Amino acid sequence: MDFELRILGSSSATPSANRHHTAQVLTIGNQLHLIDCGEGTQMQLMQYKIKHQRICNIYISHLHGDHYFGLAGLLSTMHLQGRQLPLHLFGPPGLSEILSLQFRYSGTNLSFKLIFHELDTACYKKIFEDKLITVHTIPMEHRVPTCGFIFREKPKPRPLIKEKLPPYLTPPQLVRLKWGEDIKDEQGNLILANKDVTLDPKHSRSYAYCSDSRYKPDLLPYLQNVDLLYHEATFLSDMEERANQTFHSTARQAAEMAAAAQVRHLLLGHFSVRYKDLTPLLTEAQEIFPKADLATEGSIFSVVDQHR
Repeated sequence: MDFELRILGSSSATPSANRHHTAQVLTIGNQLHLIDCGEGTQMQLMQYKIKHQRICNIYISHLHGDHYFGLAGLLSTMHLQGRQLPLHLFGPPGLSEILSLQFRYSGTNLSFKLIFHELDTACYKKIFEDKLITVHTIPMEHRVPTCGFIFREKPKPRPLIKEKLPPYLTPPQLVRLKWGEDIKDEQGNLILANKDVTLDPKHSRSYAYCSDSRYKPDLLPYLQNVDLLYHEATFLSDMEERANQTFHSTARQAAEMAAAAQVRHLLLGHFSVRYKDLTPLLTEAQEIFPKADLATEGSIFSVVDQHR
């Protein structure tokens, strides 16, 4: 099953000719999750041949324009192209009102059901769950209410070693073995130990999206050991004071967070337009956390489905 992140935009508040406002698509199996929706997101979806009608959920981290100004346009295009499937939208207080006003004065009545989930951006909370994943909010520290998101696969079944399975096992017993249970008789006596007939399950993959925020070490408990961490890196460390004043982070601070949380892979994004060449930001981060990359337009980052 795919677990793949595509970057659509990497710029901070001001876009440039080569960098777009923040947006990402996380593909998990056959589901597409859109994370933030800056101006021009639907154009980027077309650029990379991503079918927006396959998007099941949209997550908006906060109400600065570079993270949601593309939303009304994308929803309108979905409507014009006849979308029928419901769409879940997760966002901070005020977003539903903004969209309602835009659609009211444009005379737009969406052809599909838009299900809005208002987020409490100040806490860690589960906001979505299906048979494959859970999604939690994580509180950021920014100038307006802001949260990040953590996507986690649910625990996976243990593979059965067919040649070691006794022929008398029933289908319900096989299911229990897959989920780590031993087989016992009615008196509780062990008949078959799980460890003798199964293998360890594959690793449950995870992605953490840390949107605009000051450096915030108290996020570490939520980020421990995630496979893929996106952390904003608006500035180089020589502008740390400016980063603090504007409630942003530096590339060095992002790397320090990744190292302390022992993540597997760090992605840097939300770059200030002042940096024409992003190499210094990557270099600064890699001095602390070597497994760092730039989350630039078109980049794809996959987490392989395997034993860890």
